[in-house]
Amino acid sequence: MPLRAGIVGLPNVGKSTLFNAVSNNAKAQAANYRFCTIEPNTGLVDVPDLRIDKLVELVRTEKAIPAQIELVDIAGLVKGASKGEGLGNKFLGNIREVDAIIHVIRCFEDENVLREEGEINPVGDKEIIETELQFKDLESVEKKIQKTERAAKSGDAKVKAEYDVLVRVKTHLLEGQNVKTLGLSEEERLAIADLFLLTEKPVLYVANVDETSMKTGNKYSEMLKKVVESEGAEMLVLNNSIEEQISDLDNPEDKQMFLEEYNLDEPGLHRLIRSTYRLLNLITYFTAGVQEVRAWTIQKGWRAPQAAGVIHSDFEKGFIKAETISYDDYVKYGSEAACRENGRLRIEGKEYVVQDGDVMHFRFNV
Repeated sequence: MPLRAGIVGLPNVGKSTLFNAVSNNAKAQAANYRFCTIEPNTGLVDVPDLRIDKLVELVRTEKAIPAQIELVDIAGLVKGASKGEGLGNKFLGNIREVDAIIHVIRCFEDENVLREEGEINPVGDKEIIETELQFKDLESVEKKIQKTERAAKSGDAKVKAEYDVLVRVKTHLLEGQNVKTLGLSEEERLAIADLFLLTEKPVLYVANVDETSMKTGNKYSEMLKKVVESEGAEMLVLNNSIEEQISDLDNPEDKQMFLEEYNLDEPGLHRLIRSTYRLLNLITYFTAGVQEVRAWTIQKGWRAPQAAGVIHSDFEKGFIKAETISYDDYVKYGSEAACRENGRLRIEGKEYVVQDGDVMHFRFNV
């Protein structure tokens, strides 16, 4: 099942427009009023990767199956969402179900686009959303503290350690900080794993700018960029409306002409999807045969049996070995047979850590 990224932000900042531009198989209603989106829209998104096209050419097959991410268009949050303002509790619950957050922030002036938060203020808008997520996390943590407090006082060392982590998280949230900045160890994170805290999720910021600022950004996106970079996060500058227009063009020649007209090397959405992929700490390996070339998504650092299990659980259970060729070697020598002849096909065992771009064939026995 593809990992999920949720698109969030205040009402009327361009979330549904961005979703429409990216999604392969779904379209969301985009309109100039609050809560145009109520139920979350979901759609699968292909991960742009020129390597799969090159492998198709070399293997001489017509079928290519790219890696995918599922995007979720979540309705606009408002100040007070954590207390039920708007449809806050429902929307915050939808965010809890995603693996990463794409936070769209308005960085353009347009009196025709409704805005109830006053003057354009991207940093303030960012803080509104983060504060609501923090409040919701605080509510979740306080409930668990109440459940564990008595047991922690009974002398159970494990429960006491869990309770101490929860108290630290609560203090951090009360200071207006996101959980992901607390620096918990993997063991400590187990104490809050069942809470699926919102501010623990990785975030990619999208500055939605006016058409003239697509390449250069503007004063609003620069304000936001300084804050985002200070947090060690990533921000992309896009014009969501133009990106939607590009995605609506079916003819590749028309799409290329459109890109050239705006002096773009590629759709900004390609950058968005690749950045989301990195945000989730994902890499791609390939299987390549005459029937198809396919990209498989795994977590960076996975070993060969885990990677095999993405294809089928039997591959992991009965793993014997993985015949592996690096993508660069495959391109250099032009085929699996040529790689084998030149000693570039490797036999890897259970401890092998799969590398991005590996072309693999698994041997297993169950």
